[in-house]
Amino acid sequence: MTQNFKMVAKTLYGLEPVLAKELKNLGAIKVQEGVRNVSFYGDKGFMYKANMALRTAIRILKPYTQFKVKNETDLYNGIKKIYWEEFLFHDKTFSINTTLATDNFSHSHYVSLKTKDAIADYFREKYNKRPSVDLEDADLNINIHIQGDICTVSFDSSGQSLHKRGYKSSTNIAPINEVLAAGMVMLSGYDGTQHFIDPMCGSGTILIEAAMHALNIPANINRKGFAFENWPDFEDALFDKIQESLLKKVREIDKKIIGYDKAPSAVAKAKENIQNAGLTEFITVERKDFFTTEKPVEGKTIILFNPPYGERLKVNVPVFYKRIGDTLKQGYTDTDAWLITSDLEEGIKNVGLKTSRRIPLYNGKLECRFVKYQMYKGSKKTHKQ
Repeated sequence: MTQNFKMVAKTLYGLEPVLAKELKNLGAIKVQEGVRNVSFYGDKGFMYKANMALRTAIRILKPYTQFKVKNETDLYNGIKKIYWEEFLFHDKTFSINTTLATDNFSHSHYVSLKTKDAIADYFREKYNKRPSVDLEDADLNINIHIQGDICTVSFDSSGQSLHKRGYKSSTNIAPINEVLAAGMVMLSGYDGTQHFIDPMCGSGTILIEAAMHALNIPANINRKGFAFENWPDFEDALFDKIQESLLKKVREIDKKIIGYDKAPSAVAKAKENIQNAGLTEFITVERKDFFTTEKPVEGKTIILFNPPYGERLKVNVPVFYKRIGDTLKQGYTDTDAWLITSDLEEGIKNVGLKTSRRIPLYNGKLECRFVKYQMYKGSKKTHKQ
């Protein structure tokens, strides 16, 4: 029986509680929220499961050691003391990613270079050979985190960011990150027992993440691979067993998942990505202008979309957002409507509806609000009665 060890799942700002809940539901222990991360404990099989199943994690780190660093000499010596043969051979490749929260170092790239020098010297002195750096597809991805005077060396079990699910071959002008899309779906309360509509679906990311969540399909089932598959202690049979157990939990839904976009190119891209994800039978995408539509289904429905903010897609923000509010009021009763926007003044104000929730999130570097509008059947007063 393998032992439990500490891991850290990185995420986007505002999604920490969602990720913590995901981890607890998967079976993680000692789950603790941080800023843009959640730490937890599990065994090797759970590390495989976390990478395959988590929707709101960007990567899963396995911390290995910590030591004090006040200068580059401390860093070099600390890295060189590690018994690197346990993880890396001179004929393999590695990459280094550094994050800093310290006054002792000012440039993360410099810390990465010093770490690389220490590892190269370690192997050169022992074997007269050294492993190479590969920034694209390394055998070992090393994470250096210096906070104050403590350096933590971790190994990145994911490799490429987990938002790269493997289903997206086409994108539109302003694609949304898959992890953010999944987080918004989960924050909205959507679970497959309601109808779901994305009325400005672009290349289909929100629709795909909603369908995978509703059907309980592992988020990263379409990926080509994970970094831990290159580790010396990788267990192929255990990986297959974990994957099989996750796929047994896939469920059916009987509600509609619908997407609209007025651009023919966006509709084509969305359909292509949906097909890549194996979800064509569950998601319908049509060429429609949201502002000319009405709710096409009966019963409780969640609308969730990422309208233009006026950043990369130019729109007349006051007019555009007023039309969103008017369309929701006139055509979409008995729905919970959610949208994300970085236009915290003109955008939300001109929707002309009262928000029932405002959740701070970031879309890339843009500070946003994920807002909810409850569209009642009849008046709000009638609904309460």
